[in-house]
Amino acid sequence: MIDSTQTLSDLRLLTRTGVSRTSVSRASAFKSSLAIAVTAASLGMAAGANAATWKMALGDAAGGTQYELGKTFASLVEEKSGGDIKVDLFPNGQLGSEQDTVNNASMGLVDLSVVAINNLTPFSPTVGVLTLPYVIHGPDDAKALTQGKIGDELRENTLRDSGIRILGWAYSGCRRLTNSKQAVASPEDLEGMVIRVPKNEIMISSYQSWGVNPNPLAWSETFTALQQGVVDGQDNPYITIDAMKFYEVQNHVTDSCYVFSMEPLIMGEGTFQSLSEENQQLVLAAGEEATSHSYDYLLATEDSIKKSLVEEHGMTITQPANDEQEWIAKASSIWPDFYDSIGGRDKLVEVLETLGRDPSTAP
Repeated sequence: MIDSTQTLSDLRLLTRTGVSRTSVSRASAFKSSLAIAVTAASLGMAAGANAATWKMALGDAAGGTQYELGKTFASLVEEKSGGDIKVDLFPNGQLGSEQDTVNNASMGLVDLSVVAINNLTPFSPTVGVLTLPYVIHGPDDAKALTQGKIGDELRENTLRDSGIRILGWAYSGCRRLTNSKQAVASPEDLEGMVIRVPKNEIMISSYQSWGVNPNPLAWSETFTALQQGVVDGQDNPYITIDAMKFYEVQNHVTDSCYVFSMEPLIMGEGTFQSLSEENQQLVLAAGEEATSHSYDYLLATEDSIKKSLVEEHGMTITQPANDEQEWIAKASSIWPDFYDSIGGRDKLVEVLETLGRDPSTAP
């Protein structure tokens, strides 16, 4: 008999303890959660791998890249299944926080979810290499890593660590710093500001390297915190700034690129294994096609959204001083702090070489 209460406790522990303890408990958590997920699917406890309609959780609002990826995937699945399978989208965290939906997907309690990569890192630490500051410089780098050898390895690691299968990727763009106080060109301009960051150790450390004591608020609390002045700023891609209407509570944008935002589309392995072989191939193909669409969508829309934030919503965009060199030097100094969790310095060297950059820049 499988103790589902203990399994749920184990998985929640992964979320609370972060990167370091995830790696210790991941094997036992995955084994028991996968068993529960398969059982749940077969008994119809979850939404059901064989049900006509699946539920997809989205953390962001409609109009963003998460929604675009989800909408495209849903359309492809319905088309490829001849209408037998439909996917309903639930944006704005209606089915729980992003980390909650990772837990729930691993146990078969939600069929699909699209989550920010930083919210998957606590469950599978090696994907943290994609959130190290200033490793990814733009969409071409993101595509090269997620759709090549590195991406294949990270998918395997995520499956092993957490019982989560990555079906596709949304490409959202560089995370841009916004605030309601003043133009920010250098780290010194952040003095005295409170900046919201995700609950991710790498991203928290990045801001600390710039002399900021960040506030790791949940995503669902961010807009209200900005509106009420609890925090002064946050960072997200232009597409997310627009979709979440942050222009209503933020005046300034720094055109920075310390992290490139990506959101994997995930399904619990128990749910995936309970599908017929035909439907397994169907969802894999739909995920691959939706990923290609997401890349094209970013390239086609980001510039116009950036323009509308200025011309229609009155935001001011500031370029980082000295080509962002001060930001880069301080933030990249934290890389060694996370070598153990991402698979060692050699893994970062492999990533840099894949991107055609000098591996000796890794301290």
